[in-house]
Amino acid sequence: MAGKHKIAFKTLGCRLNQYETDALVSEFRKKGYEVVPFHEEAEMYIINTCTVTNQSDHKSRNMISQAIRRREGATVIVTGCMANHYKEKLEQQAGVSYVVENDRKSSLVSLAEAHFHGETVSPALFPADKFHFPLTDHAFHTRSLVKIQDGCDNFCSYCIIPRVRGRAVSRPAGEILDNIRRVTDAGFREVVLTGVNITRYRDGQTDFEDLVEQIVALPGDFRLRISSIEPEGFGEKLFDLFAHPKLTPHLHLCLQSGSDTVLRRMRRKYTVAGFMKMVDSIRSRYPDFNFTTDIITGFPGETDEEFAASVRVAREARFSHIHTFKFSVRDGTAAARMEGQIPEKVKTARSRIIREVSLQNRLDYFRSMLGRTQEVLFEKRGRAMSMGYGEHYLPVATEDKVRPNTMARVLLTGIDDTGKEPFLRGRLA
Repeated sequence: MAGKHKIAFKTLGCRLNQYETDALVSEFRKKGYEVVPFHEEAEMYIINTCTVTNQSDHKSRNMISQAIRRREGATVIVTGCMANHYKEKLEQQAGVSYVVENDRKSSLVSLAEAHFHGETVSPALFPADKFHFPLTDHAFHTRSLVKIQDGCDNFCSYCIIPRVRGRAVSRPAGEILDNIRRVTDAGFREVVLTGVNITRYRDGQTDFEDLVEQIVALPGDFRLRISSIEPEGFGEKLFDLFAHPKLTPHLHLCLQSGSDTVLRRMRRKYTVAGFMKMVDSIRSRYPDFNFTTDIITGFPGETDEEFAASVRVAREARFSHIHTFKFSVRDGTAAARMEGQIPEKVKTARSRIIREVSLQNRLDYFRSMLGRTQEVLFEKRGRAMSMGYGEHYLPVATEDKVRPNTMARVLLTGIDDTGKEPFLRGRLA
């Protein structure tokens, strides 16, 4: 019986992976399976891997090895981007039971059911479908990730995502709107649009900006957040839409480098001036708008002057958080063959400088918000504090007792920077 089977998950990498895992966990629970923490004994371990960097590969392999060692005879399923990139090697690895590529990930529940019924089964027998994941259970999170797009056609010189996620494909707009109606009816208070390159979204005549406009027009008490996006495929129409009360004033806008010469070597499709024009245009309308970003340090040939340009832009753009990557050689990419590979210690030193700028920007931004209020979506309540995120994607804590999945106005009164990551303190307004 399904109820007797214990299953454990481990998810690495991006929000898209997290969305897909959350949906699968919800479906397994509905089928009567017991989902246990990854460190506990289970009959089946599912590792949703990432392969975007060497570090991601290392973490994914480590989780696979842990699962194999944890319980003799357990079924170990590897899925995610590593399953696409290293499929043959993983299939030959002792202890790995199934390797499920990204476009068949939504069939994992059916695969598990067939396996536990003693059927001889192969992942290839299940249909390829990138979008038909089950709805995430409201008990799992307060916000619902909604996948609108998958794959990428950009072929940046350092990136293997087009190889492991495939070419860009968009989900029908009607399905997306129906998905959002159902998750908001189920009690989710925040919807997050996710995908690999969501600004390339297109369904017939509906582009990304049109889709956002249709979503914020839906009835219901929810707010909409846009996840990581590339600085292309949108413009003034999206800028204007941020005036809508449902659309949160935050973007994770991917920069990667503050040097035009590095951007050209990366095969990025914008200039620093164009990027900053977007930032300035949005801030001219919404002065407190929160921008976060990604920056890669140590790209092949990156000079001290080119790196200094990234530092300068990071300060000028006032990103409140910078996800910093050290350049990682990915076999099969153009950047792997480039001359001028940067020593690891230089990459590390440059990453440390960017993180220091990021922290200073974050604290400056927090200080600018003191004395103001945020509409906080509370996610958890501990013994001492209730914690959640404001509309500007600011982490906020209050000593007031607030139930999870509740929206409340909070007056920001202070900054707590004693832990690993600083957050804002406040009281109910």
